[in-house]
Amino acid sequence: MKPRIHPVSRPVVFRDRAAGTAFLTRSTADSTQRVEWEDGNTYPVIDVEVSSASHPFYTGTGRVFDTAGRVERFERRYGARGAKKS
Repeated sequence: MKPRIHPVSRPVVFRDRAAGTAFLTRSTADSTQRVEWEDGNTYPVIDVEVSSASHPFYTGTGRVFDTAGRVERFERRYGARGAKKS
């Protein structure tokens, strides 16, 4: 690795306000806000809107869309797949 071209990686706390959870990880992001973590140390904190604790895919609250109906409607409007115009 070339020296002095890589960003500094440091421990950072990401806090999901929607779910009320936080997790400590390494990141190049920095913040002026600080929070005291469970180990007694103080780390920069970054507030996020969505994390795995609140995202519908991970929580199982996501909706399933009727993609088959959309495909059928498209085929009715514009013809079957693979049909070539003469």
